[in-house]
Amino acid sequence: MIDHVIHPACDRITLLRSFYYPCHSMKTALLSPARIRTIILVIVASLAMWFLPGATLAKDHVDLQFWDMIWGPPEYIDAGKALVEQFNQEHPDITVTYRSVPWTNWYQTFVTAIGSGTAPDISTGAGYQAVQLYDQGAILPIDDLINDWKSSGKLDDFLPGTIDILKYDNHFVALPWAIDIRVWYYRKDLFEAANVKPPSTWDEFKAAAQALTKPNNDQYGVVACGDTLGSHYIYTLILNNGGGLFTADRKPDIGSARNLEALQFLADLVHHQLVYPASAGYHDEDEVSAFTQGKAAITLHAPGLGTRLSKISDKIGILSPLVGPHGDKGTIFWVNNIMLYKQGRHPAEARAFLQWWSEHEKDLWIKGHVTQLPVRKSFAVDPYFQSNAETEFILKNYVPLGKTTATHATEIFPKLNEIEGEGVMQTLMQNILQGKDVSASVKEASDRVNSIMEE
Repeated sequence: MIDHVIHPACDRITLLRSFYYPCHSMKTALLSPARIRTIILVIVASLAMWFLPGATLAKDHVDLQFWDMIWGPPEYIDAGKALVEQFNQEHPDITVTYRSVPWTNWYQTFVTAIGSGTAPDISTGAGYQAVQLYDQGAILPIDDLINDWKSSGKLDDFLPGTIDILKYDNHFVALPWAIDIRVWYYRKDLFEAANVKPPSTWDEFKAAAQALTKPNNDQYGVVACGDTLGSHYIYTLILNNGGGLFTADRKPDIGSARNLEALQFLADLVHHQLVYPASAGYHDEDEVSAFTQGKAAITLHAPGLGTRLSKISDKIGILSPLVGPHGDKGTIFWVNNIMLYKQGRHPAEARAFLQWWSEHEKDLWIKGHVTQLPVRKSFAVDPYFQSNAETEFILKNYVPLGKTTATHATEIFPKLNEIEGEGVMQTLMQNILQGKDVSASVKEASDRVNSIMEE
């Protein structure tokens, strides 16, 4: 039989006729039943191609890049990769590539990628990363997703305030996934040995620190540090006293009366030698080591310290949130989030992955052992969290009191990343731990924050 070359513009019926009656035969062919069935199938398929030209075309495959910060121990990365693999299996038309991003130079990593046009489609990030990169025109708002979830009731699964915290410039710039918060830990064995009850107010806190300070035994009431974790003491105490770094219109307000009162309280603990003497030069690990060795009875840290110090976990307790001198409660927290990038070529698929990830990420805790806390109520009631007394206590008592670095401003804003990362609050903490004048130290910090805000 002669092969027929078919021109794209030819009539499809004419082509079918040439198939049945090739030009080398002028006689009418007798068609067998099998051949008739074949002809019918060809006609149906041809008509489908004519009337539904896209019906036989395969859907284009989409590749997405997902950059995930390292939020936990090595098993966290394994859990993240496993979730991505699950998504890929459930969505054969989309392939997500997982990249684990270290915290070292994290900001430069993202800025460089954005500048070179190689930003990921989606990433997790620090508490204020989304607003900072949004201001640079790099972040794709997710207002449509938030509105859809609000209409369907899905937003009700998120802890109060965690969605709205990520609203900036009248847009939702990211979706929350975890809470990082600071809580007061204490050594139950040291308190019991000194016959001291856990404090619930600032006055009781100072009295307990005095009772537990025994310099001859190298034991002090409190141990702190002068690095980033040290700055969290400042945030926690000023928020606990109803203060904040800013006014409602985003003006720096470090020197407010409530803030000065809180910082003077910390300075008094240092002045009365109730804080471990080496604290000013300590890093996070040094602080934890001193607390582990019983050199201090109280410390401030992130959730999971009891689990981290498993050998003495039975000796570690969590103080109830302290009541400040004016009846205020509060502590510093960050709502870490996941965001979409404008450079992504497949926003619809990236949004689909964002939604799927948010609804399936519980394994990041159960298998990845993240020490931060979930923002979803349905996750928080899981036995994994409720069976851990430490986590359950923090979720119930501390999380509802959490406040951001932006307090009392109406919303978070880009400069917060620079204020936290530049080191101004670390310097302020070191000055107080070294016994320097509070007013002079606060003025130095205020001048630097004003300069940052004006840049």
